[in-house]
Amino acid sequence: MLAWRDIASATNERTVIVSVLPCVGMGNSAGVLLTPFTDHKAACLLAVLNSLVVDYIDRCKQSGAHVNLFIFKQLPVLPPDAFTPQDVAFICERVAKLTRNADDINAVWLTDYPSYSFQEPKERLRIRAELDAYIARMYGLTRDELRYILDPKELMGDDFPAETFTVLKDKEQKLYSEYLTKSLVLEAFDAL
Repeated sequence: MLAWRDIASATNERTVIVSVLPCVGMGNSAGVLLTPFTDHKAACLLAVLNSLVVDYIDRCKQSGAHVNLFIFKQLPVLPPDAFTPQDVAFICERVAKLTRNADDINAVWLTDYPSYSFQEPKERLRIRAELDAYIARMYGLTRDELRYILDPKELMGDDFPAETFTVLKDKEQKLYSEYLTKSLVLEAFDAL
């Protein structure tokens, strides 16, 4: 079962937050997404929904503090047939590293992959950056378009009136003395 967080606080690093869950009861502050897909295609869907590209589009559409179903349904999701076997292998390996770290989920999710202990925060950022870069390539983004999503002021100048991932950027500059996600995503994008 995939679920997305309905509440999208301005203090969150990302707006669209989707998780895989074992079958559990859900309240009304989480939307449930049941898919007819195998774990592998569902993992691709999870990666796409958690990508910077989809989050950016959501931020352009959303005017309040909720990721409502009507907005969620409008998000640009790649269709299942867009994923080649190579895409699925690349994505699933990384999604497994990010999600297969608890007994309850390990029993039901991507069971053909090993379980993982929690990685260091920088390692998780690197894995997530690889997924973000890969998904951006699948959407056909150029490097400059991805740079714009990550930090529009870098391309448009300091007087540009918008910033996309302000909370993420500020947090990482305090923790790592740089906007590490941007560096890692662009590095991974260039490596592809």
